[in-house]
Amino acid sequence: MVNRKDLDPEKSPGAAFGQRLRMLRDERGWTQDELGQRMGYSGTHVSAVETGRRSPTTHFSHSADKVFGTGDLLERQGRAVRHTALLEGFPEYVGFEGRAVELRLFQIGIVPGLLQTPEYAEAITMGAVRRGAITELQAEERLTLLARRQESLRRDPVPLIYAVLDESCIRRVVGGPDVMAAQLDQLKEFAALPSSVLQLAPYDLGERRAFDLPVTLLILADRSHIAYAESAQQGRLERDTRYVQPMMTAYHQLQAEALSQAASVAMIEQLRKGSP
Repeated sequence: MVNRKDLDPEKSPGAAFGQRLRMLRDERGWTQDELGQRMGYSGTHVSAVETGRRSPTTHFSHSADKVFGTGDLLERQGRAVRHTALLEGFPEYVGFEGRAVELRLFQIGIVPGLLQTPEYAEAITMGAVRRGAITELQAEERLTLLARRQESLRRDPVPLIYAVLDESCIRRVVGGPDVMAAQLDQLKEFAALPSSVLQLAPYDLGERRAFDLPVTLLILADRSHIAYAESAQQGRLERDTRYVQPMMTAYHQLQAEALSQAASVAMIEQLRKGSP
């Protein structure tokens, strides 16, 4: 079959679910559209679940079990997917992130994952474990995925990355003084790269700060734009130009209001030396 994506069930619970769904479908000789008709979903939706771009909802898993006559097999496997440490919508975003030619990041409170040191990332993740928000296994999944995402930024050609960090990202100490010092050093190294721009949105920006929540904007090779934003419960991917373009405009306004890269690095250096 042309353009049939290989599935690795060891990659994640979502990939394992997708591989089983495809196997059951192939055994019956059904296309994705044919399975979708039987389940009450589109073939595109079935494809997204099979390839891990969408998580199987409870309704989707129940419908699949009913169609295949598998009891609650798929629902139990789907429950494992939904209990993963990754927010709904995030796996689909990661696929686009790995192909983007330009990334624009805005973050509040913590340094964005793509710019985190391993020690900083581990401190954030283990904090979630101690709070009972995720399990140790989920923490390992989260850190493994983050390492793969960071490695993908070294692809050729290297994507352009613009990062605007709220001042709180560098003021909030994560993992203790040594971990935070290394993280600040890494931000300075990031700013020195020819393919990146780092700016800080200082506290005194006040109401002129364009966003109140973290936002990521991607530009793909075909110049299409994608926006991704998260709440505490889920991530939302937006590709409709009517909604993405105003966010891109707001990001440019934020860049204009934020400190220059030179001033941002100077603030980081002052904090690194212990100055207020």
